[in-house]
Amino acid sequence: GLGAIKGTGEQAIEAIVAAREGRGSGPRGDVAGPFKSLFDFCARVDRARLNKRTVDALIKAGAFDSLGVDRATLCASIDRAFDFASAAEANALQGGLFDMGSETQAHGSSTQEPELVVRPPWGVKERLMLEKAAVGFFLSGHLFDEVTTEVRSFAKREIAELSDSREQQTVAGLVSDLRTINGQRGKLALFKLDDKSAQIEAVADEAVLNANRNTLKDDEVVIVSGRLQPGRGGFEARFQVQQVWDLATARCRFGKFLRVAVNGKAPDVAGLLRDFPPRREPSEQGELVRGLGVRLALLRDGAAAELQLDDDVRFYPSDAALARWIEEADQGRATIVYE
Repeated sequence: GLGAIKGTGEQAIEAIVAAREGRGSGPRGDVAGPFKSLFDFCARVDRARLNKRTVDALIKAGAFDSLGVDRATLCASIDRAFDFASAAEANALQGGLFDMGSETQAHGSSTQEPELVVRPPWGVKERLMLEKAAVGFFLSGHLFDEVTTEVRSFAKREIAELSDSREQQTVAGLVSDLRTINGQRGKLALFKLDDKSAQIEAVADEAVLNANRNTLKDDEVVIVSGRLQPGRGGFEARFQVQQVWDLATARCRFGKFLRVAVNGKAPDVAGLLRDFPPRREPSEQGELVRGLGVRLALLRDGAAAELQLDDDVRFYPSDAALARWIEEADQGRATIVYE
């Protein structure tokens, strides 16, 4: 199983198995059984056959998840774990050479594991993308998990619920297996769309493809509008895509406003607008301004009110922008209202 992780090799895997069985060459090499920490792992496995890049790949693949420590913190602690193992090895060698004192005295400083280098946890997307780079596929989750609740506010129909209808239908999903082919009327983009309820083949013509080259990418969540082409003559059903939005643009298209809780301290509206202004795009009808308005939700002595900010107070709702508004909101309560 370890051989499936990119960045590992036969020597490293054999060293890990040997350490689990108490046949390691490190300062704790005679200890058998499950590894208790990242420091314990590095002290028991032969580091001549295991490098930091391999440990990094193992962490990102989820091999250390049973320790109950976040992957970001473990990756940040690799250097410290190798330094600890080197110090433990040097102390063990010194104790063996001079035979001074008991084993506890000789190993005193090396047996005390240092603190981990704590880092903020990765988001679902970052964690899964790093996992896919290590293993080749998503193992512990699905990229759609992080956005399911939000997109169901405006793309209510699951792919499994698509109906044979001439009416336009809107669905959301994760893009995969994207490829471009030459059709009779120009280039076509073919890709799979997956929202965990089902997977469907989708097709976009050259005009839609050219207008959305920065959006239609593998492992990206998109919202699409179009029509279902039922499967006939041995061919599977296809979804003919006519419009495409990424999540931020869909928030502008379907969202009404951002509600920000305020209780005693107002957010730095001017700074947030400076850092995350609305997006301005040229069109045949003139300049389009894509952005969401803001309402401040006030609570005073049991009385509640909402303050609608000026129409000029609009921002482009990227993930980074929303994260900043949430930081500024009272108790992190900043949500997009869709209905």
